[in-house]
Amino acid sequence: MYVRVVRFTDVAPDKIAALKARIEESDGPPPGVNTTGLQVLLDQSAGTAVVLQHFPTAEDMESGARVFEAMDASETPGTRASIDMCELAIDLQAP
Repeated sequence: MYVRVVRFTDVAPDKIAALKARIEESDGPPPGVNTTGLQVLLDQSAGTAVVLQHFPTAEDMESGARVFEAMDASETPGTRASIDMCELAIDLQAP
């Protein structure tokens, strides 16, 4: 599994609410994005968010990245501060 990690600054609660509404109203990920999951971590007091986009292969992650990078900045939860494209090396969860 692969994870694209995007850090955002200047995140306001209304931007997160709007993003959540768009996701809930959609029929799935945007065309060209073969994602298996999405998580958004929000630090409301700092105005930051970390978005974790999960993909089955590195190729799917790279294709999805091209789609997300072409998105209008108004569709994102804030200002992109950094982007990491990672292979999931360890995934521990409590039983």
